[in-house]
Amino acid sequence: MGLVVGDVAGHGLGAAATMGRLRTTVAALAALDLEPDELLARLNDLVARAGAPPSADLADEDRALRVTCLYAVYDAVSRRCVMARAGHPPPALVTADGRTEFMDLSSGPPLGLGGLPFESTEFDLSEGSVPALFTNGLVECRRRDIDTGISALCDTLAEVGSGSLEEACEGVVGALLSRSPEDDAALLLVRVHALAEDLVATWDIPADSEEVARARSWTRDRLARWGLPDETSSVLELVVSELVTNAIRYGGTPVRLRLIRDRGLIVEVSDGGHTSPHLRRAATEDEGGRGLFLVAQMTDHWGTRYTSTGKTIWTRMPSAPRGLPAAAYGL
Repeated sequence: MGLVVGDVAGHGLGAAATMGRLRTTVAALAALDLEPDELLARLNDLVARAGAPPSADLADEDRALRVTCLYAVYDAVSRRCVMARAGHPPPALVTADGRTEFMDLSSGPPLGLGGLPFESTEFDLSEGSVPALFTNGLVECRRRDIDTGISALCDTLAEVGSGSLEEACEGVVGALLSRSPEDDAALLLVRVHALAEDLVATWDIPADSEEVARARSWTRDRLARWGLPDETSSVLELVVSELVTNAIRYGGTPVRLRLIRDRGLIVEVSDGGHTSPHLRRAATEDEGGRGLFLVAQMTDHWGTRYTSTGKTIWTRMPSAPRGLPAAAYGL
């Protein structure tokens, strides 16, 4: 899950247009499974290229003077959260026992200014804790300095407990903002939950083509244990077969298969290679090149996530998947 909060200085047309471009860009970059520091670096390049002096006919309030952003990725399996920020306030964290603290992560420069690189920081979040991402408009104004606002934010967040996050947001906004706030303000609260261990299954696969059949059998047994229908099993077995075959043939060791049952089914196949897979349409006479096409046809989404040791190809499909189109069989 990706979490993002950002702020563009100014209130006019230029600031609104800048924020619109950044929102669209963040959504596109997030789909590439980039690390937070790399995502901010690419976002920084966009802001820098668009940072030419505005035309003289724009009023001062229409000029976007400063752009900040915080981006985080949370993994519900490991409960790890990786964050990076570009000149943005660090998030607060309400722990499960009610304590409120600010998360210590390096601050890069605001977007578009260049200088120091961005740096990701990794946290292990306890079950039930609540990260709070916000903009400085929530804690800073002319009648109150930022230190006072941050102290008030901590006091208010400490009362979150196990209650509704919607009510907690309303409480924070009511306590910190006047009826006519001087600046735009955003607040994002997320309660952390980890997936139960029995909803995640992992298997290390030897780099042997004969292991593909065992991977299909292992997948079938796991889905039967989860009580999923045979139709789901047959489609997922084909997806697993294609991804594991490619990992053994074109990737490198170690090869790992992971199944995750959440709102749908997620299949992850990891290997030690860094080559990027590409979806293409195989010609009629081609003997290969259809594997990833079949996977894309049978799943909702797929993508590639790169790590320091290789890559992971993941797919997501509903618990009751759609059937394979006849065209995929060449019928």
